[in-house]
Amino acid sequence: MPDSLLEAIPHAALVLDTAQDQVVAANLLAKRLLAQDDADGFRFAPHIAGNFGGFLVFLDELAHRGRVWRRDIPLQDKNRHPLSCELRGTPIGHAQTLVMLTLIDLNELSRHDQIAEAGDVQRLGLLEWQRAQAFFSELERQNQLILNAAGEGIYGVNADGKTTFVNRAAREMLGWSAEDLLGRDIHSMIHHHHLNGEHYPAHDCPIYQSFRYEQVNRIEDEVFWRKDGKPIRVEYVSTPIYDQNVLAGAVVIFRDITERKENESKLHSAMEEVQALRERLEQENAYLQETIASERAHHDIIGSSPAVLQLLSKIDLVAGTDASVLILGEAGTGKALVASAIHKGSARRRRSLIHFKCSAVTSDAIEAELFGQIRGAFPGALRDKPGVLELAHNGTLFLDDVDELPLNLQGRLLHALQERSVTRLGDTRARDIDLRVIAASRRNLEVLARKGAFREELLMFLNVFPINCLPLRDRREDIPALAAHFLTLSCKRLNIRPPIISKLSMEKLIAYDWPGNVRELQNVIDRGSIISTGGKLQIDLGLTTPQSSAGELAVLSEADMAAAQRNNLVAALRRTNGKVAGDDGAAQLLGIQPTTLYSRIKKLRIAAEEWH
Repeated sequence: MPDSLLEAIPHAALVLDTAQDQVVAANLLAKRLLAQDDADGFRFAPHIAGNFGGFLVFLDELAHRGRVWRRDIPLQDKNRHPLSCELRGTPIGHAQTLVMLTLIDLNELSRHDQIAEAGDVQRLGLLEWQRAQAFFSELERQNQLILNAAGEGIYGVNADGKTTFVNRAAREMLGWSAEDLLGRDIHSMIHHHHLNGEHYPAHDCPIYQSFRYEQVNRIEDEVFWRKDGKPIRVEYVSTPIYDQNVLAGAVVIFRDITERKENESKLHSAMEEVQALRERLEQENAYLQETIASERAHHDIIGSSPAVLQLLSKIDLVAGTDASVLILGEAGTGKALVASAIHKGSARRRRSLIHFKCSAVTSDAIEAELFGQIRGAFPGALRDKPGVLELAHNGTLFLDDVDELPLNLQGRLLHALQERSVTRLGDTRARDIDLRVIAASRRNLEVLARKGAFREELLMFLNVFPINCLPLRDRREDIPALAAHFLTLSCKRLNIRPPIISKLSMEKLIAYDWPGNVRELQNVIDRGSIISTGGKLQIDLGLTTPQSSAGELAVLSEADMAAAQRNNLVAALRRTNGKVAGDDGAAQLLGIQPTTLYSRIKKLRIAAEEWH
């Protein structure tokens, strides 16, 4: 602030750099009052005779309110003579450390009051009045320059809510001119409604609370309305202002955060999308790992019989289309391999083949597995989770054992497939899906549909292109190739030298009926690889007690008995396609309790891939 302006102030006045405790300018009255001998650049702290903490509070209040006065801070001059003063403070410009301090000598003020009471005030003269007027005019001009240079919108309201000033940034952001706003109720013009269209009463407005109840309010997300009716998102601070310690109104400083909020919304949406994609990939990976584990090692379709050649021809015909395929056949006939071959030959091969085994999921969990869930959809739903329909988006969904799908879910599944959209449990938002469906069943679905155990509409949707996988007993000419293939895989896995399949052993394999089909053949070859000695493959097709050549019962070692028990359990699991409990389960087949079978599976460390 120019020294000439300080000299125009009729009281002792100085400019203090609070960061350095340095008086950078002072008028003559201040120098005389503080006995500084006309020297510049002196420190102010030595002139505080007591209550230094009160002076710090004074500075904090000055930074917060913009104008403060105190009479309870004792001062002294350079010679430590006490001074009775009223201390007033005003911040200067944008600088946070520069303040103007006015030291009003209370003794002098008392004398002036006496003079005023005696009528001597008239003798102050016109010149003093003109000097004061010039000072305040210059001060107002500088304040206007500062306000208009600010990048934030700034406007003031009086105690009646009428606009007293509006800076240039506020006018540009709001589209209103000064003539539009000055002297008018600004709340009714720019702050009348919330963004959702709900009316915003003035008495609920934080700005109203500032000039009515002396509250400083910082609001981080509201809207002001432009003259053209468009909203802008704003954050603002409303601060009460005082005139001679009397609440005179409030000043509002705001900035346009519309772009920032839009970017935050886009970022939030992007993060949600990334999170959903991450969860989907995690779940998709889990299904893919399960598929890998179930197949152990990928086997191409082996065989050269007319049945296999016809099967391969059908795969070639349908693979390049998006038609639904229904694969029928007994357990162990290779339905999963056919589904995999169709997917690999399709345009969706770069995306996932999601293998969902309907019989492997409990009835109370299958709905969430199919359609997905959101957190809190039901007890135990602790996080959002996509279903297999979402995971197969742009890929292929293989519904294995589709006949095991509960009847009450078949209609919802059909609706999702037809509408090409899925809604997670507990959610209201439908998600678009684009997938191909391949279904497989061991039972005749047409018979089930006639009995009412399977929805006819779903059967029609799935049965666009049916493929039958013949049992191994109907294509015995493929057994030699399959046996050789499985023997190679088994010996590679066991890291042993492959034994020779003798002519007698092969005839024995070809003559057997194979109720468990290809899976049972693989199991027999695996078992033979383990027990074979002497370089020839030992074939064990039955579970009857072996006898010696003399007709006597053969003696089995503990290891042989343990191996026989393990192989028996694996054969039972293969026969039931891994189903342990319930009708047609392995436990029922073996005549033991399901809990006993579970215990033995765990004890013998039988992995799921051994019966798949």
